[in-house]
Amino acid sequence: MYKNIKIQDTVRVDPSRFGESLEEVVLEICRENYEGIINSDLGLIIAVTAIEDIGVGKLIPGDGAAYHDVTFNILSYKPEDHEIVEGEVVEATDFGLFVRLGCIDALIHVSQVYDDFFSYDGKHALQGRESNRIIRVGDKIRARVIAISLTKNAIRMGLSMRQQGLGAKTWIEEWVQESEGENGEETEKEEKPKPKPKKRRKKRRS
Repeated sequence: MYKNIKIQDTVRVDPSRFGESLEEVVLEICRENYEGIINSDLGLIIAVTAIEDIGVGKLIPGDGAAYHDVTFNILSYKPEDHEIVEGEVVEATDFGLFVRLGCIDALIHVSQVYDDFFSYDGKHALQGRESNRIIRVGDKIRARVIAISLTKNAIRMGLSMRQQGLGAKTWIEEWVQESEGENGEETEKEEKPKPKPKKRRKKRRS
C-alpha cells in the first residue's frame, strides 16, 4: 500500500552551502538520506515529496555546520498481507511470473497462476493444460498478496491469482461479461409476467 507520511529529523547543513537556498539544500539532503531506503515500519521510501518546516539552525562546538530540526513528507510503499494489487507481467519462467507493481517486482509461482497446471511455452508465456488460458509478458494482471519478506536490502512478495476475480485483465473481463449475461437472463425470466387465467363464461339456459 502506498502512503504519504510525515517525518521529523535533524538535518546537518554544511557551511559550504550556507549561501544557497536553505529549503532547496534541506530537500536535497533529505532525498539523499531517505530515498530508496527500506525501513521495517515505513517500507520502501520512494520519494521525499515536500519540506513542511525548517527550524532555526543550531551550532555545535567544534563543528561549523548548522543543525536544523526539519519536518518533511515522504511517499512510501509497504505491502500488506491479503492486499489486492495490480501490475504488469515483465518476465515468464518455468517456475512462474514476475510482475512489476510500480516500484518493486513480485513473484507469482506457477502453482498460484490459476486453478490449472501451467507450463512455460518457451516464448515468454505460460499456458494452462486444461483451460488453454495463456498469460504472457506485457499482460496486465490483478492478484492478492500471500507472502511478504521485508529486510533492509529488499522487499520480496509472493502473489496468487487463484481466486475468482483475479488473474489477467482479459480473464476478468470474460468473467464479468459471463456474470452479467447470467444475471440478465435470470432477471428477464423473473420479470416476465405470468399469463392470467381466462375466466369461463357461464352458459345461459334457454
